Amino acid sequence: MKKLLYLFLLVAATQLFSGLAGAQVVVIANSSVKSAEVSKGDLREVFTGAASSLKDGSQVTPVLLKSGSAHAEFLTTYISKDDTAFRAGWRSLVFSGQASMPKSLDSEAAVVEYVAHNAGAIGYISKATSHEGVKVLAVR
Repeated sequence: MKKLLYLFLLVAATQLFSGLAGAQVVVIANSSVKSAEVSKGDLREVFTGAASSLKDGSQVTPVLLKSGSAHAEFLTTYISKDDTAFRAGWRSLVFSGQASMPKSLDSEAAVVEYVAHNAGAIGYISKATSHEGVKVLAVR
């Protein structure tokens, strides 16, 4: 009985921590972006190529991570797609001439650096990553 209770608690704790993982991704933007917050819908539109501006009129350019847990969490939490479906959507836009593939960087530090130095850039990183020089957007 104790082993069963221990197993149950272990599974419950694992579920709790994996549920909190999505909250560990933050959206960052260049200081030229007017807004201090962004809706989940705006993020989805910008990061899927359906829009190039936020509702406040700020022109934005998405920048992606190539892979990693922050990338996967961002896609799941805000885009509602996995990496394969996400990239397939962009390839379709690129091949039809409707868009250019967003810049995709190898590290979170590179994303911060790029966003800090490029007007209108918007990206995502894990909450633990240093994000000096960029603003964190609240997602509502």
